[in-house]
Amino acid sequence: MKCMLELPKVAFMFPFLLSVVIISLSGVMMPGPMFAVTVAKSYKSQFAGMQIALGHAVVEIPLILLIYFGLAQFFQLELVRLVLNLVGGAMIIWLGVDMFRARAGVIEKGKDLAYNAVVAGVVTSLFNPFFILWWATIGSMLIMNSLNFGLTGFILFIPVHWLCDLIWLSFISILIYRTQSLWGRKFHEWLFIICSLLLIGFGVWFLYLGLQLVVQALG
Repeated sequence: MKCMLELPKVAFMFPFLLSVVIISLSGVMMPGPMFAVTVAKSYKSQFAGMQIALGHAVVEIPLILLIYFGLAQFFQLELVRLVLNLVGGAMIIWLGVDMFRARAGVIEKGKDLAYNAVVAGVVTSLFNPFFILWWATIGSMLIMNSLNFGLTGFILFIPVHWLCDLIWLSFISILIYRTQSLWGRKFHEWLFIICSLLLIGFGVWFLYLGLQLVVQALG
């Protein structure tokens, strides 16, 4: 009898996991700092996307566990948001400037960026305030919904979400690596310029939001 009562709960887990896939993909497929460095690192390796996803997981899984243990509100505190925006903005700008400067060496001489793909995944996750805020809001909702299915739901939620990151970033990486020989030099250079400007743009935006918080606090 107990088993029969639990069957509906198990059946409802599949729509929940499908919602995790859709929401996760909608986030990871949006152009952002991690997407930009994936494009740049994929010139040297078709496995760059996988490595960036691993670096992303180094930050993401502990963050999920912290939220699970009740620290979601901590990441919404104004002081925490201020630090994340200012430090994160500066770090993302540095990545963008470094990418802009390195573009000729990567395209013409086959050099790589100064940081490896795993580090790129860690930095673009750890210093992205919107990534942290996403987990403190939308991510918290998904974690809470996963608990409707007990510990099993929560344990399944983590790999399902991360696999969305892994599959998408790996797809981008393989696509860039295997088709780069078909592009002209100008296209290569403009792609790097766009990615570096994307990083710098996000960094400036993060700094602006951080300064807004400073003005609000002083006002």
